[in-house]
Amino acid sequence: MKRPVICVLFVAWINCYPVYSQSVSAPDKWMQYVEELAMETEDEEQSEMLFNELSYLTENPFELNSVTKEQLRKLPFLTDVQIDRIISYRTRYGKMMTIYELKNIEGLDFQTLQLLLPFVYVGEHTVEKRSFTVNNLLKYGRNELLFRYDRCLQQKKGYRLQPDSVLEKYPNRQYLGEPFYHSLRYSYTFDDRLQVGFVGEKDAGEPFWNEYHKGYDFYSFHFILKDIKWLKTLAVGDYKISFGQGLVISNDFTPGRNAMVAQAERRNNGFRRHYSTNESDFFRGAAATVTWDKVDFSFFYSYKKADAVPIDSNRISSVKTDGLHRVEKDRERKRILPIQTFGGNVRYAVPDLSLGLTAVSYSFGTYELQPDLKPYNRFYFRGNKNTNISVDYMWKNRYIKFYGETALSENKAIASLNALQITPVSYITALILYRYYDRKYQSFYGNAFGQHSTVQNEQGLYAGIQFTPFPYWKLSAYADFFRFPWLKYGVDAPSTGYEYMIQVDCNKIENVSIYLRYKFKQKEKNGRIHNQPDISILPYTQNRLRFQVRYNIRHANFQTSVDANIYDEKENRQSRGVMLSQSVGWKSPGLPVQFDIYSAVFHTDNYYSRLSSYEKNILYAFNMPQFYGKGVRFSTTLRWDIVERLSLSAKLAFTRYSDRETIGTDLEEIEGNTKTDVYALLRWKF
Repeated sequence: MKRPVICVLFVAWINCYPVYSQSVSAPDKWMQYVEELAMETEDEEQSEMLFNELSYLTENPFELNSVTKEQLRKLPFLTDVQIDRIISYRTRYGKMMTIYELKNIEGLDFQTLQLLLPFVYVGEHTVEKRSFTVNNLLKYGRNELLFRYDRCLQQKKGYRLQPDSVLEKYPNRQYLGEPFYHSLRYSYTFDDRLQVGFVGEKDAGEPFWNEYHKGYDFYSFHFILKDIKWLKTLAVGDYKISFGQGLVISNDFTPGRNAMVAQAERRNNGFRRHYSTNESDFFRGAAATVTWDKVDFSFFYSYKKADAVPIDSNRISSVKTDGLHRVEKDRERKRILPIQTFGGNVRYAVPDLSLGLTAVSYSFGTYELQPDLKPYNRFYFRGNKNTNISVDYMWKNRYIKFYGETALSENKAIASLNALQITPVSYITALILYRYYDRKYQSFYGNAFGQHSTVQNEQGLYAGIQFTPFPYWKLSAYADFFRFPWLKYGVDAPSTGYEYMIQVDCNKIENVSIYLRYKFKQKEKNGRIHNQPDISILPYTQNRLRFQVRYNIRHANFQTSVDANIYDEKENRQSRGVMLSQSVGWKSPGLPVQFDIYSAVFHTDNYYSRLSSYEKNILYAFNMPQFYGKGVRFSTTLRWDIVERLSLSAKLAFTRYSDRETIGTDLEEIEGNTKTDVYALLRWKF
């Protein structure tokens, strides 16, 4: 760590790049992309939702000769310019004969091609829009049944039996349920125009079948119908909503700034199915979008009961969103808060211009939200109901794109996000984004770009650039300057900060891809200067470095990563962390088995210098564990196609620490320094 030296040997240079040369590694590139997006977020469920959606698209790829702009916009790594050029190429030259024609499209750099390959194919016959007849529904409909089981092999403190006398006095010292996670999911899809599904899930520690509860802890159902004449979308049951840039309402994943750089726009406007096991981030009711000429009219109504922390019979202090109901305290908070939400959106859209008006109103029944009054939360929402309204806009031409949203909450506070994206030539894209979120702005469903998840108390200027000077090289960089005009948790005064990142990607060597990324961040928090009793606002910095190499040898692919983190507080000792990880994947054509192995060695001084790294998981599941302390991590993943439509995904993960005798805290505590987890998912497609 004191003298980090990275030496890269370029052993060969090639003058052309056939898509096939990297096709072996392409299926995993999008997983690495999700890892980059999730690097900044602590919300693992949101990360898994995005991973789940992209996993589904790899299992059901788009046919290149019939794919639409709207479908391609579901792929977050494609820019609008790239999407337009894919469609223009098809219009100009006719039907694509092979997937390798993609490399002839101007503006599709090599890294984007690698990401795109798993999501598209060229079929022998272009699929026409099928009618909703019984024969078509039976013949072309696709059914999928997923059965998942996870378990930690070590016993956690919450599963240890306690005497009745202890439980009578301390009922929250023991979990009420079994020590395994289990979910069952079923879906039926027809040409992406009809989607019906069901989800049942219990978390580890929640009762499944005992004296406390019978059946799953969480159930979800969805019915989605699309593109029936003037009816663009009909949603019944559980669904997600996204309009504008997220200042008023958005169930979209909020990416970190690492992989976003020049693509920050929210593009998922409208309603889509909720098919994940996330128990809070969705709406339950009915929604519809109807189209008249170039205008979409969207309306929705939702009523569901959420978990909350009660103060008394008419007040709650906060809404509980983790979905866990493992102890008596959790059961007392389970679905006690009725949330009624309704609203809509009117959108005018043509290829180069769109305007939208969104209005959302929500109330909490007979309850009022009254968080404990602290200086930092003085402007948090308090009360029984609120309304948000916003206008979003987008205008573009060949070189420039301007978009944004301006919103107003019921207390007349404003939030606004505006961005200018410039693409003077195909190999340069630059973005400037300014955000202003008033300290008084209140939006229960807001989820927008920023340093924090809440759309409140933040101002910032972000500038990013992507530069592809040569076919095999890409340079990405950004700078983000921000300030918080009011107090924050752990910061007893207005504060400021800034963040820089630069990343270089290289694919010059055949079957080898390399990238190096450096990131610096400075923020402020409460602290004490030596020999002074009063609390001061002190800066702290973080330096992060990642070097990664991916390479293929026949049917195997390898990835080697080095991560470093230096955390420095004024008046305190510097904290450092380093991790070396190696993954190996093997899949031989013609064989029904695929293996992936991951191993890592980590050494950090404390939690502040923690490190994270993506590791392969079972199908439709995302896993990017964080590590701090000293230890090793090992996991192996197997996918076995038992028969044509039946497959098994399984994983064994093992972590051993050398600096502790217990792992975890409270009821999750494990005696000993090792933790072993098993995961299994059985999928039947019929």
